[in-house]
Amino acid sequence: MKNVIMIPVVFVVIMALVSGCEKNTPPSFERPPASVSAVSTVTQDVPVYIDSVGKTVAREVVSIQPQVSGQITQIHFVDGAELKKGDMLFTIDPRPYRAQLESAEATLAEKKAALELAKMQLDRYADLLASKSVSQLDYDQRKNTYDIAEAQVQQSRAAVDTARINLDYCFIRAPIDGRAGQRLVDVGNVVTFLGNLSRLTSGGQQSAGNPGAGNTGALLVIQRLDPIYADFTVTENELTSVQQKMKNSSLKAEVRLPDDSEKPREGAVSFLDNAVQEGTGTVKLRATIPNSDHHFWPGRFVRVRLVLDTIRGAVLIPAAAPQMAAEGTFVYVIRDDSTAELRPVKLGQRQDDLVVVNEGLKAGERVVVTGQLAVTPDAKVQVSESGALAAKSEAGS
Repeated sequence: MKNVIMIPVVFVVIMALVSGCEKNTPPSFERPPASVSAVSTVTQDVPVYIDSVGKTVAREVVSIQPQVSGQITQIHFVDGAELKKGDMLFTIDPRPYRAQLESAEATLAEKKAALELAKMQLDRYADLLASKSVSQLDYDQRKNTYDIAEAQVQQSRAAVDTARINLDYCFIRAPIDGRAGQRLVDVGNVVTFLGNLSRLTSGGQQSAGNPGAGNTGALLVIQRLDPIYADFTVTENELTSVQQKMKNSSLKAEVRLPDDSEKPREGAVSFLDNAVQEGTGTVKLRATIPNSDHHFWPGRFVRVRLVLDTIRGAVLIPAAAPQMAAEGTFVYVIRDDSTAELRPVKLGQRQDDLVVVNEGLKAGERVVVTGQLAVTPDAKVQVSESGALAAKSEAGS
């Protein structure tokens, strides 16, 4: 009987302990939604491009050098002036060359008079030869005298032309439209032209103030700035795409200065080099850019975007939206019920603050831009407002 009475008592104690444990279990709770910002994908036409760093180069560069020797008597421009073709630049003392021209003209007149006399004598001897009054030898001598006089006239005429050209060389004019650099001579310097080698002298010595001019013989350098060239390179791996596009149509290049926030200038690719450079594995290209306002300056580095093609209706998202995982790139897509879906994507080229999505997204889908670290796949999220409008504004800019 004692054992029978103890069983209910033990059962009551166990039930009491179980009941006590249930009362001490903490209540379960649901994790609050992650706070994120999101934007809707947008579609627009975007370029396929190659980015490069280039350098601007003047389209034409002319080094002004003396064609005759003499003293600089006048300078007709100021340093840095905008010049037109034909503008006066320098005057070399013309007096010696004007005297040479007058002397050559006088010699020509003398030779012409001798030629006229020789012509009259030749005609007279021709009549005498016909009547057999003179011998053939006498006639031939007069004919030779006439030929010599005629040759001397031609020689004197050439001397006059040379003297006139040398006189013209005393007045140096701009051969192109362009901007003048710093002049390398002053009034009073004597320039000496020695065939293909000219030198600057001052009192018989090289000008100490212009050593560079003394070495090269240059008086001034003029550069044409409009249009201007942008020289840049692409790698040999990119060369095939460039060649294929150039066969079908002309290529465009967008050029801007590194510190420039303005819209880039567009120009046509006008040159592709005929060989890949050894050591660098690159090939040189050149784009011609309008530059009427002299926005670009020779020698400056520029950012060049070579546009190869255009993708129509590409899907774009902010470049901050994609995340990396071991399986690859993904984004969080917000469903209609405010839950986040982890979606693998394949990205294309970046377009400023946006990036092209080649696979994985459709137009109008909302993706998480900030707060991804707090997001759990398939969990609810709380989306901040006005994100979609910001994405559309960026895409349209």
